[in-house]
Amino acid sequence: MSLTRVSTWAASPSTTRAQPVHLSADPKGERIAYASNKSIFLRSLTNPAESIQYDQHTHPTTVAKFSPSGFYIASADASGTVRVWDCAGTDQILKLETKPIAGSLKDLAWDSESKRLIAVGDGKERFGAAFTADSGNSVGEISGHSSVVNAVSIRQQRPFRAVTASDDTCVVFYTGVPFRYSKTIRTHGRFVYDVAFSPDGEYFVSVGADAKVFLYSGKEGDVIGEFDPSEGHKGSIFAVSWSPDSKFVVTASADATLKVWDISSQKCVETWSLSNDDGPSVPDQQVGVVWTAKNEIVSLSLCGDLNVFTRGNTKPTKIVKGHQKGITALTATEDAVWTGSYDGVIRSWDVKEKEGEAREVEGETHTNQVVEFARIDGGKVWSVGWDDTIRIADAGVRSFDGSVIKTDSQPRGVSRRGEEVFVAVVVGVVVYDAAKGEKVGEVKTGYEPTAISANPESEEVAVGGADNVVRVYTYKAGKFEEKTTLTGNRAPITVCAYSPSGTLLATADSGGKIILYTVSSSTYEIKTTRWQFHNARITSLAWNASSTKCASGSLDTGVCVFDTEKVGKWVGVRGAHKDGCAGVVWSSNGEEIVSVGADATVKRWVVQ
Repeated sequence: MSLTRVSTWAASPSTTRAQPVHLSADPKGERIAYASNKSIFLRSLTNPAESIQYDQHTHPTTVAKFSPSGFYIASADASGTVRVWDCAGTDQILKLETKPIAGSLKDLAWDSESKRLIAVGDGKERFGAAFTADSGNSVGEISGHSSVVNAVSIRQQRPFRAVTASDDTCVVFYTGVPFRYSKTIRTHGRFVYDVAFSPDGEYFVSVGADAKVFLYSGKEGDVIGEFDPSEGHKGSIFAVSWSPDSKFVVTASADATLKVWDISSQKCVETWSLSNDDGPSVPDQQVGVVWTAKNEIVSLSLCGDLNVFTRGNTKPTKIVKGHQKGITALTATEDAVWTGSYDGVIRSWDVKEKEGEAREVEGETHTNQVVEFARIDGGKVWSVGWDDTIRIADAGVRSFDGSVIKTDSQPRGVSRRGEEVFVAVVVGVVVYDAAKGEKVGEVKTGYEPTAISANPESEEVAVGGADNVVRVYTYKAGKFEEKTTLTGNRAPITVCAYSPSGTLLATADSGGKIILYTVSSSTYEIKTTRWQFHNARITSLAWNASSTKCASGSLDTGVCVFDTEKVGKWVGVRGAHKDGCAGVVWSSNGEEIVSVGADATVKRWVVQ
């Protein structure tokens, strides 16, 4: 067997309220680069399924920038580390790793020759550094600020110039190379969030929390003027980007609008609003923007949505959605993959017509971590969450139907058999009628259930416990009766999974051990304990339709597929998901698996 990744559906950019996010577009305008959790993503604007993940940072990433040549990416993280790596090939070869300041980095800028970089942020001794991209040697000094530096830009023509923006309300202008302090510009009255030189080098602009936009000369740094405030934003401006022809700039603001400004008249010529009918909301705040070489404007909402605009259209031509937080739950329907994250967000990903396109499941969702899904006949999807609720969604229209079932304690898992839905909670197991949503059975256990699976071909239900034991019950006419106990595992049970045929049961624990049992009418016998690929908590088990293969995911970052007929035969991939895999599921064709993880990505794998 072999396991080959065929696509990565990227996470959404990480955002923080009242903080700017710097996006970057490649020289051809085909991809954008951004930071998410501990990864960097290079994402296609035309095909959401085409993306590259770089996961070599060990701390939360903060910014990524394409080099002007388009061959390299410079990325930075919260520890102050900058990594320069090859993005032209698939090997992601590291060119440079350096730590220019002792603190979180906020922004990076390349010079036009792709030879020099300036990194700025929240350092302890200094707030920025200029260095070469191949050796890390210093090429100047970034000074003049007294607080965290939010943004930096380098003039792309000689003589080189640089400009930085800071929370100290100042803009500092530098000459170069080597880069040296030239002067401090005090135009803003509050935090300055972004600065950007025009592509032709004639001008640069600055924006800030005072909702003002200022224009300066590119060579000398002289103030030319303020853009017309009567047409300006009503909230902090977090980001600014130039058009390729240097005639316009676009600004992104907390008032949930984008505005295009004409440089010659310094007036607003176009406005887009991302707010709904009730007015601007916090998730709709625009915290980042980039104007690509293909004349597409890509903005970032605080909720993580990437909005693609073109001039002349009043609405976004595309909204790219995903997860910002780690994915904790996964299931598959006939035409979509459903995912839920630990912030309660649920997405439905298209697997047919528009592969990798995520849609928001509309309606009132969970307010906390989504624990698990159960797919019900008739196009319904049940989800359980740490907000102690069960919610029911219609898979056809991808919307919650408004049903909210409160549980007596925190849910730990859910499984279904026909029209019966079994929910494991901290104090026992509760059974619901799938059609009516009513409780029809319950058992209080003397242990803490941690996993549950209902046999699709019999009346048996396997319940894993925190006491390392799996107990098998028969459930009939609203009553539970304990049938047998399985004591092969040596750590708290994390997953139980009956095969579709009902003849096999796989149990997994927090130590990484998987045990496969054969199921008969009277006994459960161990078939193998040799499925020993993982070395950490097993988070998910999934069977293919023919019950011949079982896929697993683990906190050790690995994904594995085991053969049930030749129990010593398996294939696995380590490092499938940064910081751990949280779920696996088989596609309807039985030849692919989909995995999700703490890196908030969804990945497709072909099993051969």
